[in-house]
Formats: sequence, structure tokens, C-alpha cells
Amino acid sequence: MKALMYGWEFPPHILGGLGTASYGLIKGMSLQPDMDITFVMPKPFGDEDQSFLQIIGACNTPIVWKDLDHSYVSSRLSKYTDPQKYFQLRNHIFADFSFKHVNDLGCIEFSGRYPNNLLEEINNYSITAGVIARAEDHDIIHAHDWLTYPAGIHSKMISGKPLVVHVHATDYDRSRGNVNPDVYHIEKNGMDFADHIITVSNLTRLTVIEKYHQDPSKVTTVHNAVEPLSKEILSLPDKRGVGEKMVTFLGRITMQKGPEYFVEAAAKVLAKTKNVRFIMAGSGDMMNKMIRLAATRNISDRFHFTGFMKGKQVYEIFKASDVYVMPSVSEPFGISPLEAMQCGVPSIISKQSGCAEILDYAIKVDFWDIEALADAIYGLITYPMFHSFIKEEGLKEVNNIKWEYAGRKVRRIYEQVNTNVK
Repeated sequence: MKALMYGWEFPPHILGGLGTASYGLIKGMSLQPDMDITFVMPKPFGDEDQSFLQIIGACNTPIVWKDLDHSYVSSRLSKYTDPQKYFQLRNHIFADFSFKHVNDLGCIEFSGRYPNNLLEEINNYSITAGVIARAEDHDIIHAHDWLTYPAGIHSKMISGKPLVVHVHATDYDRSRGNVNPDVYHIEKNGMDFADHIITVSNLTRLTVIEKYHQDPSKVTTVHNAVEPLSKEILSLPDKRGVGEKMVTFLGRITMQKGPEYFVEAAAKVLAKTKNVRFIMAGSGDMMNKMIRLAATRNISDRFHFTGFMKGKQVYEIFKASDVYVMPSVSEPFGISPLEAMQCGVPSIISKQSGCAEILDYAIKVDFWDIEALADAIYGLITYPMFHSFIKEEGLKEVNNIKWEYAGRKVRRIYEQVNTNVK
């Protein structure tokens, strides 16, 4: 089976969990001998691992298209969609298009990031997707997260192949309910046009059904997983147990991730013991606010900000940590606790996270319960037997959460969707 996938980022150049999840799922699916995956992204950097997939850059695709008439659409697409809807969508896509980003080779330029003109790049990406969908042979279209939904829809309209959208997060998660209407419209439109919707947790599935008004039979949960550790990572020195304990928060410092609850819990722990340091690794729009909050709580000498970390740096900090904390307010899944547990770091996660659905040996607290969070941290750094139990059982558990298994579930969805549209 040939899948045409649309994504936005891919390791080693990642800015969040989307690239990590896309990589893991594709690598897991590639273990199926008859699975052929073409992954499209706005701007590859050239050093991506393509040993198990083909990567196409939208930035390297000349935007050449022909004017399709109603007879062509009706003959090719009427089985899958209303031709009139196609023309309405197509006119909408090209209405906002600007040739100022087209280079001399006829290709649209992309930043490869999340720029200020993100909506414009999303629209331009969808235009390029139409060209790619005509050129690439495929059986199914798979669009990862809201940024790629318009590309997936346009491809479906062009090729007539079924569309699966993969919801890694919704704007309800990112905004604490203060939803951006433009983003919501893109998300809902993608879900409405999709033949099937994959969500990364039952928590997200419920949001899709209730907030985006989708038929429950159309929505399936496929939990994320984690990549096995490489020899390079396994060989990193273990710096734990040398002097003071270290408790780590690693992620975007934004309101979705609940960084203020980590700072407040740190203050309560430090009121009981000084033999601990707290690390906030990451960057985001709340970073300065968290620096000020740590100063206000008079814990700056025990609280450190590292800035954004990726790749090997992430595992180096795990190898120096005694406890990992993810106090997210709304986390569709959350791969980082699994990565920490792989490194033998006991993890504390919010009950409002998707990974809480599959982890029995992580400590779970409500994100807002600072007292419970502080007690869990204090218990893990104070009682060695408790720490060892959570560490050892968590490691066993996470080693059985594999992308290969998630890939098999996605393949079954592909087969089901292809059967239903025939």
C-alpha cells in the first residue's frame, strides 16, 4: 500500500512533538514489507534519514497546474465528492495566493518553521500539494495535524483518494479554550472532509467528537509510542546521584504545558529541603514570566532555565535528572515522559494528558493540584525504595510501547477506509 503523507517537520530539525511522532509512526509502519510511504513537508534540510521513506519538499516542487473543467472533475471525483465543492474549495485556495513567494524555478519558498505568516504558508502548501498529488502514485492520503489539513483536502480533491487526518493536538489544547477561529475553521474543515480521523488519545478523541461535532464511528484512537534508544544515547554517562537531586521540566514554556504549576511546586519542595535543583528546559512565550515567578518565590538560586534543547541534549539532561515532571493543562498525548522513563527517570504527569491512559507506572496528579505535585516530587527524591520501584517498573512498561504496534493500527484503518470508499 502506498501512502502520501503530509507533515510539517521531521527530525533532526524539530520544534515540537509533531516531528518526533511523525518520524516514529512512519518508521514503525515501514516494518510492514508492503508499506510504501512518501512524506511531504514544506522545507526539508537535506540531512533527514530517508532509509525507510521518501521525502518530498514542497519548496522543490514547481507549481504547475491545469485548469480543470467540470467534466474532468465529475468523471474522476464524483464518486468521492461533489464537484461543485471542489471548485468552491479550489477558488478559495487560489484566492489568497500571492506569487511573491515563487522563485525563478517556479517553486514556492517556505521557511521550514512556524513563521508569522503561518496561515499564508499553510495555504501555499496546499497549492503545492495539488501538484504532488497528481505526480505521486498513492492509495491513501494521510495529513498530520491542522497545518497540513488543507493540503490533504486539496490532494483528495485532485486524486480522488481517501483522506485520513491525524489529530496530534487541537486548538482547545494549545489555547486553554480561547480558540483562534481561523485555526478552528481549518481543523474542523479537515475533519469534515476526512474519510477517517486518527487521534493520539481518547482525551483528544472526545474533544474531536464534542467540540468539532464528528461522528464517533469516524474517529479512532492510536496512542503514540517511543523510539528505542540508540547505542549513542545508551552510552551517555549517567550523572544522577552525584550531589544534589535534579527535577526537570522539558517542553515548550507555554500555557498549555502548565509551567507555572511546576514553579509553584518547586517552591513548596524547596521549603522542605534544599538538596534539590529544578530545571526548566525549553523556550516559549511564558519563559520571562516564569523567570520572574521563580524570583518572586525566592528560589532563583535553585531554579535554572536552559533554553530550547533537542536531540542528544534532551537525553543528556534526562541522564542527569532524578525526576521528570509534565504538568500539562491539556496534553493530547505527551511523548517526553516516555522518553524520560526509557532513561530510568521516574515521571510525574498530569491526569489531563493522553499518555496517562497507557502508563500505569507514572505518578498522576491533577495539573492544578500543586500540593499533590510537590508531595510526589518530594517523595521521589526523599525515599530511595519508592524511586527505585517507579524507575524499574516504568522502564519495563515503556519498553513495550512500540511504534510498530501503532503502525499496525494505522494500517488497519487504511484498509478499512479503502474498503468503505470502494
